Amino acid sequence: MDLELDGLEVSFDHTAVAAPRIRDLLPIYRDLLGGVYLGGGDHPDSGYRTLQLQYANGSKVELMEPLAGSTFFDSFFELTRGRGGVHHLNFHVSDIDAAVARLTGRGYRLHGLNLANPRWREVFLHPKEAHGVLIQLAQPGPRDREPRPSLEELLAGRGWQGNGVPSP
Repeated sequence: MDLELDGLEVSFDHTAVAAPRIRDLLPIYRDLLGGVYLGGGDHPDSGYRTLQLQYANGSKVELMEPLAGSTFFDSFFELTRGRGGVHHLNFHVSDIDAAVARLTGRGYRLHGLNLANPRWREVFLHPKEAHGVLIQLAQPGPRDREPRPSLEELLAGRGWQGNGVPSP
């Protein structure tokens, strides 16, 4: 079988859901569906806060919200009439450089290529290439054993790279 990324290890990691407030997502994804908090933090360069929940079968959902003053999700929220929803699907790849080469060689439009951070190298397959779905391909790298903030600390803006500004 001739697979698009033949020869690369590819595994589904998580579904990301974005909303104006992570607090509005917790009653469903944590309380109703039983997601267990794994950790998260702020991404000040991009302008969002995130956390991950894991379920009994090992699957994960990432919850995302904009940081105060950020325009990161503006076009996404415009498309979803301000409600948010599924933002992207994340797949881990064993070799991001090879994945990028194979996808561009097949004519796929990629964007958001970021290979500068050894902790997380990524690229996105444009939604026009994937029937309206933003697909993130990432190669996670080594990470320091950082203390994991509690959910309360994260929502108070004191998580990884936190800015001290609480979630709305």
